[in-house]
Amino acid sequence: MVDIYRTDQHILNTLSSYQDGCWVNVVNPTSKELAQLAEHFEIDPADLATALDDEESSRISLEDGYTLILVDIPTPEVRHEKKMYTTIPLGIILKSDVIITICREETPVLNYFVRNKVKDFSTKKKMRFIYEMMFRSAMLYQAYLRGIDKKRTEIEERVSDDTHDTDIVELHELESTLVYFATSLRANSIVLERLRRYKRLEQYPEDMELLEDVMVEYQQAIEMTTIYRDIIDGTRELLSSVIDNRLNNVMKILTSITIVMAIPTIISGIYGMNVSGNWMPLSDTPFGFYIIIGIILAICILVLWFLKKKKML
Repeated sequence: MVDIYRTDQHILNTLSSYQDGCWVNVVNPTSKELAQLAEHFEIDPADLATALDDEESSRISLEDGYTLILVDIPTPEVRHEKKMYTTIPLGIILKSDVIITICREETPVLNYFVRNKVKDFSTKKKMRFIYEMMFRSAMLYQAYLRGIDKKRTEIEERVSDDTHDTDIVELHELESTLVYFATSLRANSIVLERLRRYKRLEQYPEDMELLEDVMVEYQQAIEMTTIYRDIIDGTRELLSSVIDNRLNNVMKILTSITIVMAIPTIISGIYGMNVSGNWMPLSDTPFGFYIIIGIILAICILVLWFLKKKKML
């Protein structure tokens, strides 16, 4: 899908053809659409398709007649029937008269501009537009990071009640997401550093101020990622300790039950031996069976009291 926009008097309009100062938003394009874009704007088709490859990393590439900027942006996804987050590439191609964005799916970063939610947004101010996209991306990173920490808190609150296997899997997924975020955030920060020195297009003082704000937000997102990873490590260790403690308690109870159950087993086993009844105590005594049962119960109660006193039960 290829949409063409341009701002006139701070109002975003949809165009039917390419014009100077327009923004070409390409989402999950077909090979035919990529070929048409490459031919019209004289861009290498491989550069256009770069943003569709999940394995591509953030970078800036200076080509003849245009500049390719590749960054990672956050996006929600479903893993193990749970809402999680990941990062996908966003390609930005800068030409002297147009800016092209390419992504394999619709993203809140670009939809925010499509809905004209940004104050004083202009497709003609290309560098500022890029910095505003990066700023919006940093805000999304931070919002998703807070969502990750909220999920981690919910798992931690369930530790004292009952912990399921799904909680452990979800915690692992959250930790994996933080790894993706940390890698992408650092790579994007390197791209921002290179954009600071970008001389192909003129940058105004307002653009540089916005760039500084974006770099601050990215640094804050990196610090949040580091902190949340450390906290999740602690939560994972807590889960492991709680599970081990519960297993120890179960084994302790089973051991105590085994000890108590061994008492009547041993006594009844002795009385069940194939020997003369004259040599077995209480074998000829009236109510001898009930006396033996009483003795067994008394011994079992005594053992239970001893185990309870030693906190083994």
